[in-house]
Amino acid sequence: MALRSAILRHVRVPVQSLSLIGRKSQPWGGFLRFMSSHGDDHLDKEEVMERVLSVIKCFPKVDPSKITPDVHFQKDLGLDSLDNVEIVMALEEEFKLEIPDKEADKIDSSKLAIEYIYNHPMAS
Repeated sequence: MALRSAILRHVRVPVQSLSLIGRKSQPWGGFLRFMSSHGDDHLDKEEVMERVLSVIKCFPKVDPSKITPDVHFQKDLGLDSLDNVEIVMALEEEFKLEIPDKEADKIDSSKLAIEYIYNHPMAS
């Protein structure tokens, strides 16, 4: 998405990292996680949900009381496409992953964000 690329060149969104809240201690900082062959270090869906919702609640244009696991960014919160891009960028930073533009364009609700991140093998 050309709009997202243009925005990324000019916008920096302050994100309060929640990555240490409720997480198992990782002595290597998660760096070697991708080498693991077993799924015991995969993020728990409940943890993903809590962290996604926390990121969305921290977004300045959002009323935190309206945030639910099924909230739609535009329909329920009145956010526009730029806000959507900023939320996806904040989620990328929180979970230390890069979401391709094609996939990022599809993430328009907390439910889709939770599913995408939970199923992403590199989310930490």
